[in-house]
Amino acid sequence: MGNTQDSVLTKLGQIDARYREIDAMISDPAVAKDSVRLVALSKEQGKLRSLVTKYRDYVKAATGAEEAEQMLHDETAEPDLKALVEEEIEQLNARKEQLLEEMQNTLVMADDLQIDAVILEIRAGTGGEEAALFARDLYGMYTRYAESRRWRVEQLDFSPSEMGGFREVIFSVKGEGVWAELGYEGGGHRVQRVPETESQGRIHTSAATVAVLPEPEEVDVEINPDDVIEHVCRSSGPGGQNVNKVSSAIKLEHIPTGITVSMQDEKSQHKNRAKAWRLLRSRLYELYESQRRAERDSQRKTMIGSGDRSSKIRTYNFPQNRVTDHRINLSLYNLDRILVGDMEELIAAIRDHDRQQRLKNL
Repeated sequence: MGNTQDSVLTKLGQIDARYREIDAMISDPAVAKDSVRLVALSKEQGKLRSLVTKYRDYVKAATGAEEAEQMLHDETAEPDLKALVEEEIEQLNARKEQLLEEMQNTLVMADDLQIDAVILEIRAGTGGEEAALFARDLYGMYTRYAESRRWRVEQLDFSPSEMGGFREVIFSVKGEGVWAELGYEGGGHRVQRVPETESQGRIHTSAATVAVLPEPEEVDVEINPDDVIEHVCRSSGPGGQNVNKVSSAIKLEHIPTGITVSMQDEKSQHKNRAKAWRLLRSRLYELYESQRRAERDSQRKTMIGSGDRSSKIRTYNFPQNRVTDHRINLSLYNLDRILVGDMEELIAAIRDHDRQQRLKNL
């Protein structure tokens, strides 16, 4: 633990130094005139503030404990005074331990906590119509959980199936702590139940995949417009007369990476274009971030699983009312509650496991 503690305190010292540096920069008249830079610095400082406050409290407690220890070794001190000093040392050490634990937890999860918008993509996998109905159930589960957290949900695009399921649904969720809680949902989800389409009462297994992409602010990802080819075409599928007659569907192709996105949810070409750019920005951000993470984490594994859509992360078993998360070998027997958005226990268990792993890897 000693090495971990030393590395955490070294890192916190660097963050405190950066905070002081930003303070000095914000006070510089030249920076004050540059509103874009000033906003970026204020934002960075705001994200560091609570951690720096705790670190300074920790340093104060540590200094206080050291001074008290010296008094304890003073042979001329009265016994009554020594008893009070011992009590004070105990309190200061307890405060140090508490602050250190809080700071460690914040530090290992800091990158996640800074992202407050994500785009989720749910796609029906094997299982035909039943898989599309399962994709719809997952969409309902996430949107209800988002409502309980007072996050904002916006549907970006969807492709319905004949029985009211979703072949694909894409939506954004915005709010504090979104990525820190929903970032673990990426991967393969499997359902075991008697489908509505089954007359014999046999249990079937179907699947859906979920991708969770951090939605960056425009300043986080710069895309050269010359690198993007835009195709405009008519929307396909249901949507009444206007959708199919007017060329409103947008497809964007990012030449350097080969990433393409399509959007045809809105009747307005302008709205589809705006949504398509948001999705492209998110996919590029995720690509660049995963490359950066791969470089940074080549020596250590932080995330639970890879979030890869092909990896099976969770099974929803209806006959047993059970949800099993295979990454942490956790089974909860409250599937009915989880599907209506009561996901707190499940998400907390995964986050806690990930936090422990990250602490080990510090």
